[in-house]
Amino acid sequence: MCVCVCVCVCKCMCLRVWSSSLTTTRFPYPTSSCCPPWSVCVCVCMCVHVVIFPYQYKIPLPNIEELPALVTIACDAVLNAPSAYKKQELDSWDEEIQVSRHARSLRQQENGVRIPPSGWKCSKCEMRENLWLNLTDGSVLCGKWFFDGSGGNGHALEHYRETNFPLAVKLDTITPDGADIYSFEEEEAVLDPNISDHLAHFGIDMLKMNKTEIGQTDNQRHGERRVSEWEVLQEAGLKLKGVFGPGYTGIRNLGNSCYISTTLQVLFSIPEFQRAYVGNLQRIFDYSPLDPTQDFATQMAKLGHGLLSGLYAKPPLKSELIEQVMKEEYKKQQNGISPRMLKSLVSRGHPELSSNRQQDAQEFLLHLINLVERNSAGSENPSDVFRFLVEERVQCCQTRKVRYTQRTDYLIQLPAPLEAASNREELMAYEAKRREAEENSRVPPGDPVRARIPFSACLQALTEPQNVPDFWSSALQAKSAGVKTCRFASFPEYLVLQIKKFTFGVDWVPKKLDVSIDVPDFLDLNRLRSTGLQSGEEELPDLSPPIVIPEDTRDNSMSNSTDSPEIDESSVMQLAEMGFPLEACRKAVYYTGNMGAEMAFNWIIAHMEEPDFAEPLAVPSFSEPDALSPAMAPPMDNQPPEESIAILTSMGFPRAHTIRALIATNNNLERALDWIFVHPDSEEGEPEGGMSDMADTEPDDHPPSSANGNSDPAPSPDTDASGPRIRDGPGRYELFAFISHMGESTMSGHYVCHIKKEGRWVIYNDHRVCVSERPPKDLGYIYFFRRLANC
Repeated sequence: MCVCVCVCVCKCMCLRVWSSSLTTTRFPYPTSSCCPPWSVCVCVCMCVHVVIFPYQYKIPLPNIEELPALVTIACDAVLNAPSAYKKQELDSWDEEIQVSRHARSLRQQENGVRIPPSGWKCSKCEMRENLWLNLTDGSVLCGKWFFDGSGGNGHALEHYRETNFPLAVKLDTITPDGADIYSFEEEEAVLDPNISDHLAHFGIDMLKMNKTEIGQTDNQRHGERRVSEWEVLQEAGLKLKGVFGPGYTGIRNLGNSCYISTTLQVLFSIPEFQRAYVGNLQRIFDYSPLDPTQDFATQMAKLGHGLLSGLYAKPPLKSELIEQVMKEEYKKQQNGISPRMLKSLVSRGHPELSSNRQQDAQEFLLHLINLVERNSAGSENPSDVFRFLVEERVQCCQTRKVRYTQRTDYLIQLPAPLEAASNREELMAYEAKRREAEENSRVPPGDPVRARIPFSACLQALTEPQNVPDFWSSALQAKSAGVKTCRFASFPEYLVLQIKKFTFGVDWVPKKLDVSIDVPDFLDLNRLRSTGLQSGEEELPDLSPPIVIPEDTRDNSMSNSTDSPEIDESSVMQLAEMGFPLEACRKAVYYTGNMGAEMAFNWIIAHMEEPDFAEPLAVPSFSEPDALSPAMAPPMDNQPPEESIAILTSMGFPRAHTIRALIATNNNLERALDWIFVHPDSEEGEPEGGMSDMADTEPDDHPPSSANGNSDPAPSPDTDASGPRIRDGPGRYELFAFISHMGESTMSGHYVCHIKKEGRWVIYNDHRVCVSERPPKDLGYIYFFRRLANC
């Protein structure tokens, strides 16, 4: 017998170290879900053999001290290498909460204050959410304002500064197990061992409370709907039958990672993604770099094999079932696989995805498509199945002349018009009762009403003409009224529809629309195909707005000018009220071209870690030392405005690339920014119109935008072989998957997905994979359609 200590060095660069007593010549083999059968292992045992798995080649050595230096160095490096989990652990989790030093000595005032079970409101304003109970005098006050629009007016903190009463408890978190407690003096969340007695002082018996009883600040308006939504989307209460085998492998939740799991499950149910990564698995592994942890294709192939091989979705053995029954722990479920290494790679450098917070599945989908695009140079690009062309028709209302342009896109954002709800009268009646009850501090009677919107109304809202703000008519050479309509210039092989459920209220607080949409199983969009310029229509002249350059820029002294730049002060103040530095707000509004507080807010989130974030605004010069080369210089009659060029070059983009982006997007700043990210800067000497090698660029934090947002413009599929590939075809589709979100915001809640496989719907809820009994197709968030084969 010999004792074997084995170090497993996999192509995926995971690490498994174990020891076992060997009674035979067969060495232990890794069975972990992160070590697939192609692992290459080095086993060093006391009988002095080097064994290479999986074929168990043995290399005898006369003495363990005579091991090659490379083997010793490799083993030491693997043993000392931090895993993806360890790298993210410190950044993802907070420190352990400690007991407050005020908890045992807290003196509560005998003022007769009793807290009712509902109808709470801040004693200094009208806030009814994010309320905190001061444990000294019983004051109910609102919390502070957060940058994402949530929170309150900071009256709880003001009260502490006036009274020095240190501890407060959040009212909607009290349960028999405890509550969220904050110490203003210690400036952190704390524990209070005597919280039960402190709450009883104000008439709150926490042992008889539960979250639905005391969470009235939020739940009295939304709680019942939220609970119902969770039950419906997860099909709670139904005896769902677990399924196992290839394609039915679950993905473990790493903590707010369900948006990743659901997106990957849907993508790897598409044949093109299966073929690109799992079908080419051996080639990908053979040509993987020295550090496979940083190789996108390797990590996608590894995870795809885990999902599709069936090796990690096996039903439990009879002996395991008997043991579970004996322990009264019977759960016929799989463990699933972990996407930790892929998450670490795709989220690298992204301020939101790299955190441990919940994210928007739609944003992650577009971010992942962007990474697929960048890493598919010279090989099959599976994201081609999502790409399509959108034709925009803009008409001048005075001259009736039109302009047609095309852009590429990857999904359609479908509006949810509440005014078209079939139960509109019922909604209005409930809203009136809710407002009346809120004014009188009462709980609204009855269950909340969900809006039922016909799918046809959503499509109609998508195709309706929209007003174009600040439209400049080239026919009039002046600003005029304009309208824009959008149609499909091509239909993708796989159509993605996102329901616009998330919006902002008038107070900039994000909210979710509670809607039910009767999404059909089969969809015919052929009537929405574009027709191009029609007979009788006259095109707008191909002219750009006149360039207005300040006098001091003509002698290249703009950077030294003392004149203040034009900045929308109302947008600046909106951002400043969220708590951002004033100078940072001014820079955000300036660099986004005064396009509103929402665009400036996104700029702040993307640049808030920069060292000069709060430095005063330094207006850049409109002149650049490196002029365009003759091959790259655009014609003067289509020269973009210098103001737009200056805004983009101040963000660090080359002037030549900035001008190309503005020309390609008709001088639209927002679309030009997206164009730059999707089309990285060309190499020196590359001919005009060529595309750079995106595989050698860093991951991009700005994904392709949605159809109703801003996408990169594209030529027609026949113009240039190096342009984006368009798979056009008939516009008839069949629904095969949808992702659902439960919760009040994309920053919280949970995601599940339903996928139609082998003629039946299957629900993927993290590691749990079961046959769906009642797929809630009317409550989905993102829908996936595939083109019908026989149209």
